[in-house]
Amino acid sequence: MTLTFKTSWRLPLNLEYPLVFVLATVFIFLFGGQRVLGNMSSPWWLLVTFAWLFWIILWSSFCVVRHAEVLANKLGEPYGTLILTISMVAIEASTIAMVMLHGANNPTLASETMFAVIMIIMNGMVGLSLLVGGLRHREQQYNLQGANAYLSVIVALCVLGLILPNAMTAKQALSMSHHTFQVLMSLALYVIFLFIQTARHRNYFILAEGGDQYTSKRVEACGPSSYHAGMLLAYLIPVVLLAKKLAIPIDYPIETLGAPQALGGLIVACLVCTPEAISAVGAAYKNKLQRAVNISLGSVLASICLTIPVILVVGLLAHRNVYLGLHGTAVVLLLLTLVVSIITFTSAKTNILQGSVHLLLFAAYLFFAL
Repeated sequence: MTLTFKTSWRLPLNLEYPLVFVLATVFIFLFGGQRVLGNMSSPWWLLVTFAWLFWIILWSSFCVVRHAEVLANKLGEPYGTLILTISMVAIEASTIAMVMLHGANNPTLASETMFAVIMIIMNGMVGLSLLVGGLRHREQQYNLQGANAYLSVIVALCVLGLILPNAMTAKQALSMSHHTFQVLMSLALYVIFLFIQTARHRNYFILAEGGDQYTSKRVEACGPSSYHAGMLLAYLIPVVLLAKKLAIPIDYPIETLGAPQALGGLIVACLVCTPEAISAVGAAYKNKLQRAVNISLGSVLASICLTIPVILVVGLLAHRNVYLGLHGTAVVLLLLTLVVSIITFTSAKTNILQGSVHLLLFAAYLFFAL
């Protein structure tokens, strides 16, 4: 059946009603932010304002994921997943930067957020994906070489970026030379990985059977790529603008009510990871584990590689201290997660046992965090 130009455009445009609410929220908070956010001392208004901003940013993030997935279907792997992960990292980095710049200095926000992202994705998201996929399909396959490529970079970055800093200067900001090394190291590894992922060894990130592709008729029915690229930016830019406003209800309970410092990082991580988690679990449910692996491990890798340079540069320009090193139980849980992930992805097939172990580690993280 041949689709007319009018039909192919009507379907996507009918789905863009969230943009009206998103833009209305941006208008209200940009031009009336002082009045709306001026009464944070009221617990009920604090809760309402936080819920409003959190939901609008989350809703916009879901729309970003929706358009990124259409582009993924059109461009194929790994380019589609790359668009999705970079979009989510842009939301993460901008939100961390805005929260960090607002109010009193919170030097551990970046490390706490990256740690929360790692725990949520590599334990919660991966565990639920493997469990759901295993329950429905018993065993699932993925490209082992791609998973190993992801993990080799993730392990190195986690140790160098989140564990090693405390071995050098415990509970202190890194020196300028250390900052420079962290920025260059993170960017260099990501550039090399992108070259491997998109050019030299692109086949590592594609399942040989090609099961992750949608039919061309469905792709054509979603409109041209330029439309979805434009709408992706239309939803992504308001998220960056609203991140500064979200920083106010996040910072207030931490600075005024004595809430744990880790609360800010956990909130930002949940905001960033929820759309990707739904996308990854949905892919595993449809027996497209390769896409779930690409989303999960790719998100962790991009988060560390790109967030560290952005936050260190922002901290330097704004004269804010940034502490990258983790402490205590966080170090133990991080190392345990890395070891279990390496064991999980040593075989090209997965089952419910591996998913259960990762979910157990996620429960342990929530227990110690709360």
